[in-house]
Amino acid sequence: MTEPTLADIEAARQKIAGHARETPVHSSETFGRIVGTRVWLKAENLQRTGSFKIRGAVNKLTSLGEAERAAGVIAASAGNHGQAVAFAARELGIRATVFMPQEAPMAKVEATRNYGADTVLTGAMFDDALAEALAQAAETGATFVHAFEDAAIIAGQGTIGLELAERLPDAKTFLVPVGGGGLAAGIAIALRALRPGVRLVGVQAGKTGHGTIADGIAVKHPGELTMGILDRLLDDLVHIDDDAIAEAIVLLLERSKLVVEGAGAASVAALLRGLAGGPDVCALLSGGNIDPTLLVQVVRHGLTRSGRYLVLRTRVLDRPGQLLKLIELVAAERGNIIAINHRREGVGLDVVETGVELTLQTRDEEHCRALVDALEARGYPVEVTTSRSGGS
Repeated sequence: MTEPTLADIEAARQKIAGHARETPVHSSETFGRIVGTRVWLKAENLQRTGSFKIRGAVNKLTSLGEAERAAGVIAASAGNHGQAVAFAARELGIRATVFMPQEAPMAKVEATRNYGADTVLTGAMFDDALAEALAQAAETGATFVHAFEDAAIIAGQGTIGLELAERLPDAKTFLVPVGGGGLAAGIAIALRALRPGVRLVGVQAGKTGHGTIADGIAVKHPGELTMGILDRLLDDLVHIDDDAIAEAIVLLLERSKLVVEGAGAASVAALLRGLAGGPDVCALLSGGNIDPTLLVQVVRHGLTRSGRYLVLRTRVLDRPGQLLKLIELVAAERGNIIAINHRREGVGLDVVETGVELTLQTRDEEHCRALVDALEARGYPVEVTTSRSGGS
């Protein structure tokens, strides 16, 4: 399979005009202060269908001949590619069927259906859905639209690189999420041609992509075509864990007012962990299609790790007024009680004692430590049960 060229990417830009948006680039004082350099965020989470995938999908489908359009298209997707293919197919009047893993986020499944595609949930991982989709395409004669191992798809995603080259002449480092590699490959081709001296860093979720909240890049490995491009054009390929991604999601939501999914936050997670390897950084937010239930879990986890939630156990005498004294002490230390649980039975409790578990809303790690110190100074034994970034 032939690699796309800069000319292919420029042609793709003309094809997708009117279908895909030229997404904004925001400078971020918050992230710049944290990492000590200028930082920009490329907000593909604000793209139509909620991710960059619409670019490649439209470019691919507009290249089909009349007979191919009549036969329809088939895709395999963890979510974003499926939505993009469904949207592009609807725009162009083509029938689409999308195979998705059984554990794909329901927000992405429903969105794919709402764009008009037939959806088939099969297998536990993306690669399982991929095998089923390929078999169906071979049987029906429909055109299979690969999520990343396709020159037209790569060229479409590469249009982001054209926008970055034009909008950020001062940026020296670019962080790009890597799943199958189509996004990073397309951007790398464009930027190496237009800005050959910049540093390009790919970001993967974990060492294999398995079991991650970054489901959009949860593939076992990049494709053969994309990996060949990335091996040649990337300066580095780094890995980031879910805790760092959760922290990035929370900071983006709180400080930048941007809702970003796990894969979309991977680049910012790498930035916060000091993995950019260069100054003047642009982090690509590749998508914003996070399932609402997962977002709640991620925000709670991220706030806990940053010291904004504290769960602790202690014990008080089982007498009237003793619990009130504990609550008043917490209030004096400006802790906000979210929940209280009592336990009168259990190991370590005397007959005259009752166990108390408190869930508290706090300001930061320093506030957590001060609150625990105050309780212990008044004679309350404290066991902290939350796992946070700063200890306890």
